[in-house]
Amino acid sequence: MFEIFLSKYKANGLCGEKTTPYKPTVQAFGLEEFFGAFSGGSFNNGLYRVHSVESIDFWNGIVGEAFPKFADRIYCFGYDWLGRQFALDTDRLSAKEPLVLMLEPGTGEVLEIPVNFLQFHEEEIVNYANEALALDFFNSWLSSGHEPPSHNQCISYKKPLYLGGSDTLDNLEPMDLEVYWGLTSQLLAKVRGLPPGTPINNISID
Repeated sequence: MFEIFLSKYKANGLCGEKTTPYKPTVQAFGLEEFFGAFSGGSFNNGLYRVHSVESIDFWNGIVGEAFPKFADRIYCFGYDWLGRQFALDTDRLSAKEPLVLMLEPGTGEVLEIPVNFLQFHEEEIVNYANEALALDFFNSWLSSGHEPPSHNQCISYKKPLYLGGSDTLDNLEPMDLEVYWGLTSQLLAKVRGLPPGTPINNISID
C-alpha cells in the first residue's frame, strides 16, 4: 500500500514516530497503516509533512479555532510547506469514505478536494503536486537560496493574501507552524463576516 506515493515522495525526516498504540477516530481506508509507517514524517525536503499521531488532536483544535465552521468535522493528517493543513472531512462522504479538505492560513479559505485519504496520497499529490502542494512555488523558494522548512516550521506569508499581501517570494518568511496558525486564528476572527472589498487597516494582534 502507498507504493505510488513512495515512488514520488522520499522521506527526509523520521517516520513511524508513534509511541503509543493508535487507533484512528475516523474510518478511512489505509489511514491506520499510513500513520503506522509515516507518523511524523517529512517528504521531499519538507514539501509535504505528516502529523505525528500524538499531535492530531492538538492540530484539530488549532485549525478548528481558525475555521470554526469546520471544527467538529475535521481530522488533520498532514500539512505542506506553506502551512496549509490537509484534513478528512466527516461531513463529506463518498462510498462511506470521508473526503479531503485543504485549510489555508495564507488565504483564509477552505478548499474541498474530491478524493479520499488513499486517493489523496496515491493520486492527488502524485499527479497534481503543483495544484495540491504549490510545487513550482516551493522550487522557486529553494532555488532562490532559501532553506526548506523544518518539521515544526512553515513558510508563511508576511502579509496574508486576504489582507492584500502578494503571492510572491518576497512576501514569504519562515515561521513556527503553531505561531503562524495562532496568528491566523486571531486575524481571521477579526475579518470574518466583513463584506467583500472592506478596507482592512490597523489590525492588531493580542
